[in-house]
Amino acid sequence: MAEAAKAEQVPATPTEIGIEDFARVELRSGRVLEAKPHPEADKLLVLSVQVGAETRTICAGIRAWWTPEQLVGKDIVIVANLKPRKLRGVLSQGMLLAVQDGENVVPLTAMKPVSSGLRVS
Repeated sequence: MAEAAKAEQVPATPTEIGIEDFARVELRSGRVLEAKPHPEADKLLVLSVQVGAETRTICAGIRAWWTPEQLVGKDIVIVANLKPRKLRGVLSQGMLLAVQDGENVVPLTAMKPVSSGLRVS
């Protein structure tokens, strides 16, 4: 009986993908220029992110863990080729990558300052 309980607690193994699938995801560095609470969503922050020569708006569900002031100036990692999507009336042009560690959510950042728009390899 104890073995069955242990088996139920083991997380499912994610589906494996080939290198071709992974290569389709474009991860890039971006610098947060501005951050503010989303006017229509309690869990979202609206980020203005410099990605190379362009500035993108990205909605991120990290408002419970991070204040706008903590994010401005950070070099983050984004999914740059994600299809844009409106989130509560704001067009999001990418996705911030983050990890969840227990109760904390931490955005993925560069260990030292880097240029924005660089491809993650």
